[in-house]
Amino acid sequence: MSRDAVVIGAGVNALVAAHYLARGGRRVLVLERGAEPDASPDVGWIPPAVARDLALKRHGLRVGRPDPWIVAVIPGARPLELHADIERSAESIRPLSPADAARWPEFCARAHRLARVFERLYAAPPPDVDARGLRALLGLAGLGLRVRMRGREAVIDLLRTPPMSVGQVLDEWFETPALKGVLAAPGVAHLCLGPRSGGTAFAFVHQHVGAPPGVFRPPVSNVGAVLAGLPGVELRRNAEVVRITVEDGRAAGVVLANGEEIAAPLVVSGADPRRTLLGLVDAAWLDPEFVRAVRHVKCRGVVARVTLDTDREPGFEAVALAPSVDYLERAYDDAKYGRVSAQPGIEARRENGRIVAHVQYAPHALADGAWDAARRRALGELVARMLAEHVPGLGLLPVREVLAPPDLEARYGATEGHLYHGEMTLDQVLFMRPVAGWSRYRTPVAGLYLCGAGTHPGGGIVGGPGRNAARVILKEMRK
Repeated sequence: MSRDAVVIGAGVNALVAAHYLARGGRRVLVLERGAEPDASPDVGWIPPAVARDLALKRHGLRVGRPDPWIVAVIPGARPLELHADIERSAESIRPLSPADAARWPEFCARAHRLARVFERLYAAPPPDVDARGLRALLGLAGLGLRVRMRGREAVIDLLRTPPMSVGQVLDEWFETPALKGVLAAPGVAHLCLGPRSGGTAFAFVHQHVGAPPGVFRPPVSNVGAVLAGLPGVELRRNAEVVRITVEDGRAAGVVLANGEEIAAPLVVSGADPRRTLLGLVDAAWLDPEFVRAVRHVKCRGVVARVTLDTDREPGFEAVALAPSVDYLERAYDDAKYGRVSAQPGIEARRENGRIVAHVQYAPHALADGAWDAARRRALGELVARMLAEHVPGLGLLPVREVLAPPDLEARYGATEGHLYHGEMTLDQVLFMRPVAGWSRYRTPVAGLYLCGAGTHPGGGIVGGPGRNAARVILKEMRK
């Protein structure tokens, strides 16, 4: 059977792109290197258009937002619980600081209004800054007008906030270290930066996109499993793509690890840009300056995943150990010099009867050697000990699995274990993602497109890059 398109990978964005292409009348083959689907829940906001167009709720989509959405551990004091209800969170903040409790509703409203601006930007391919056509210019002008209509304060927030550090923003609003620490954590998630680094305020707003006012953590869902079960596309597992074939400057298909060749006039890669363009495509087909730009896409993996076994109810859905902005900055200081943080930021969630801890500041590249069994064991023991010390009633739990960034790279095929396929920094977002001049999913090889988290709108917007990429591809194919 001939195929109109081959999609590389069975991650959420790749599957979303595949199903949109199939809805457009294309015969699509999805090739996944892994033998089994990932059992971990998908974390991030699902754009409503994706859920609607693919009828995901009818096929069993479940989205979970715990309430409280986070329990912030405060050493030596009562934990701080933040809820979906803004007033309830304010009441939880009040014993720590009446002033912070009073400012909480306004902070939530301002942050949500700013996030809504980016939500609109993320619903479509990135702005084409080189466009001279009237329609493109009107689109850019319309976006500016919508921001202006939200008032002077909205314009100031949009221009002022994203380049700031999340620490600076929080210092302007609040005085309680624990509140600032738990809010700063999403501003540095998946970044090799500290909360005092410029641009982390943008990352904080990015993590808030799609969330209700007052909720600053993304939801979890089973969207990947639902997409994998949808009819309309052919999905093959144990099918690792090792090369994208190119003929006369145009994609012609792929070659698998077992030597099988699959011809297709359209190849869409859900892998990250560096792995796709520097690993699967012969560099002879690419301009050296383009290769250089892709090689410098920042994918500095700094997050590890530690799974702990428990035979009892832990008493929380999501708990964070990030007691202050300064705590996170000191944790970053270790990673900055190639060391695993001695006191990392930790966010732990209950998943499938276990506790899964995401550890911020465990770098992929270590200054004094490589990740080995001893280092993995030490990290697991550190996380178990820190949670036992700070989470009341949890106790010292046995470590089931430690996935350092090299393990995440091996399991998911993400360069340096960076699951966002590139850091969400201001120089790597919007029309500069993955690189300036190539932000609209196409590549210099005709018929080869990108659709993963390394493209606009980036990691944490589940299915957004896949939908946008497929829309661009279908539009260009119609032409």
